[in-house]
Amino acid sequence: MTAIHPTALVAPTAELDSSVTVGAYSIIGPHVKVGAGTTIAPHVVIEGHTTIGCDNRIFQFSSLGAIPQDKKYAGEPCELVIGNRNTIREFCTFNIGSPGDVGVTRVGDDNWLMAYVHLAHDCQVGNQTIFANNSQLAGHVHVGDWAILGGFTVVHQFVKIGAHSMTAMCTLLFADLPPFVMCQGQPAAARSMNFEGLRRRGFSPERIRAIKGMHKALYRDDLTLQSARARIAELDENSPESTPDVQLMLSFLDQTSPQRGIVR
Repeated sequence: MTAIHPTALVAPTAELDSSVTVGAYSIIGPHVKVGAGTTIAPHVVIEGHTTIGCDNRIFQFSSLGAIPQDKKYAGEPCELVIGNRNTIREFCTFNIGSPGDVGVTRVGDDNWLMAYVHLAHDCQVGNQTIFANNSQLAGHVHVGDWAILGGFTVVHQFVKIGAHSMTAMCTLLFADLPPFVMCQGQPAAARSMNFEGLRRRGFSPERIRAIKGMHKALYRDDLTLQSARARIAELDENSPESTPDVQLMLSFLDQTSPQRGIVR
């Protein structure tokens, strides 16, 4: 039987796997689904159309699935979808999506989300990310796999954060952060590429050389973004092993709006 504390309030129509545990005074709404092995600590509120996968650890005082902080929201059945094996620490707040976008706020797998993290409506978080304490995402932000956000990072709405990128503590992002880039400042400025993180993830010397070439094109050679993109595309021809990395960068740059631009 599901281990539900006697003081917890679980709606009869909520769907909880038999291995789920729910702590004291937690509240689980009628449209919530929770997968096997997930633990929900005391004083957690999970509401709305929220689906949570397997083996997640949700710590006390988190609020998941509340309506978006969007004046245009009018009760539409939007969703929050959380994958597997995520750690969600104390006082996190994840809102459902909004009808002005895809209608779903989504968190992937194996993410480490520390205390006081906020995900506003329609945010899309990939896999293997780390959000340090008080990282705050406005609506419609996209975060790629393996990204790391330093404590008190604040991200403007609609900003995209590329895979393997990293922000320093107290960074303020108004522009898109390309893959592999480390940034810091208010507003953020690019400092380097995340070379140490890439080495730890098994990137070969050839792949890292190509990423150094991307850094040179974007930040060292005083090129326009269009010219830098053309230079990066040439790396694909000279380094077959780095083709996925080059294509990741080119795809990201193609999706960046001219009005917002990238962190430079």
